[in-house]
Amino acid sequence: MFSPSDIEYIRSRGTTEEKIVSQIDRFRRGATALTLDRPATVGDGIVRVAEDEKPRLVALHDEAAGAGRCLKFVPASGAATRMFRDWHAALNAGGFGSRADFEAFVESLPRYAFYDDLCAALSKAGRDPARPAAVGEEREILDCILGERGLHYACKPKALLKFHRYGDGARTALEEHLVEAALYVKDRSGLCRMHVTVSAEHLAPVRELLERVRGHYERRFGVRYEIGLSVQSESTDTIAVDLDNRPFRGRDGRLLFRPGGHGALLYNLQAIEGDIVFVKNIDNVVPDRLKDTTVLYKKILGGFLVDLQGQLFSRLRALADPSAGEAVLDEAARFASGRLACLLPPDFGGRPMKERREILMRALDRPLRVCGMVKNEGEPGGGPFWVREPDGGCSLQIVEEVQVDKREAGQAEIWASSTHFNPVDLACGVRDFRGRPFDLERFVAADQVFISVKSHEGRDIKALELPGLWNGSMAHWHTVFVEVPIETFNPVKTIDDLLRPAHRP
Repeated sequence: MFSPSDIEYIRSRGTTEEKIVSQIDRFRRGATALTLDRPATVGDGIVRVAEDEKPRLVALHDEAAGAGRCLKFVPASGAATRMFRDWHAALNAGGFGSRADFEAFVESLPRYAFYDDLCAALSKAGRDPARPAAVGEEREILDCILGERGLHYACKPKALLKFHRYGDGARTALEEHLVEAALYVKDRSGLCRMHVTVSAEHLAPVRELLERVRGHYERRFGVRYEIGLSVQSESTDTIAVDLDNRPFRGRDGRLLFRPGGHGALLYNLQAIEGDIVFVKNIDNVVPDRLKDTTVLYKKILGGFLVDLQGQLFSRLRALADPSAGEAVLDEAARFASGRLACLLPPDFGGRPMKERREILMRALDRPLRVCGMVKNEGEPGGGPFWVREPDGGCSLQIVEEVQVDKREAGQAEIWASSTHFNPVDLACGVRDFRGRPFDLERFVAADQVFISVKSHEGRDIKALELPGLWNGSMAHWHTVFVEVPIETFNPVKTIDDLLRPAHRP
């Protein structure tokens, strides 16, 4: 299948011929659809924390954070291109399609946090920003926002876009995450650990922003930041194929590789060797006036994880003791099946003690994630479901719509009956009961890939994304869903989202 020069190129990218052959085989077999059993709901897969429990969970979180166990992980690799889709269309068309669209655009501009920067860029270009724009002049303004002679927002990552305006200036999305880190992951010495994944092309400007602003936030919040930056490894890129599932070659004759999607960030998560890691997307931030609710529920998720992890670790330590008796095994089995929904073999009780201990150790010794879930209000994206497993049991999974074959009997109805939505709000326990980092790759459902049709150099290709970071990449983790209020979910997917009340001063 591959020439010696192909193999040399594959190895130069940090991967192996065997992995690439496996990817091609996956194209031929297709992605594996999940079979939904039922939606996770409050009382059946989703926990609603009682009011009188919240102070205890917050205290558990604060104790863990104070001990230096917590770290904030922010996937921020994507560019903001899709945010400006409508503005790009207007720029390419020479203006908006109607006078109403033009007037709405001009009226909205002063409400964006980047407006002062835009005015400065317009002045530099020789235009008086105070002069009202006439129909037909919006192209000049759009070019100043999106083009390289102005703010160049078309090519910047969301991390570097100014989201919110304050009395003393405006903050980028990344700066809002710095503030969040100061509010819920700092340890007793004031150290805040944070890790941000960025694309290679944005590494330098992100680093420059952090160097410029970190001192301001350290003084304001009395903290010290320890900030790691990483890029998606080239070794996680996946091969592209043609529509007949043959390796695709560009005009230069070289094999074509594409980024493996956010599932590739599992390797970045592994590399930081964290303990309790909070995962949240770059664009889901709010101004300070709304941060209290966000911080409260981050601490509730963290405390819930600490509490459950303590129960889990105590069972594992007991099982690891060779002298553990029947009482220890029986109690661990009840915890595994009742608290963590682990399916034990039907004849588990009749097996020898040593074998039962090994089964329980394998079932329990896994990473743990506590995932916030908000009530479904029609936002596109994944949600929490009970998924049928090959062994006959069910597991809790975050499922994307593309993973479900709605032609199968009952699947469309189950999908439509979901009550909650995934905001990407996770607290993850990534160390085992002995304090060692888990090998996270062991817990990936390798068949939960995403396959799509794209184009390259005018030709159709198939692209392969690795199992999603919070989907198949965490499919074999212990999973708990906890209801969090909708106020904690305020993503910015389009530029108009920044005009929503949650993002206004």
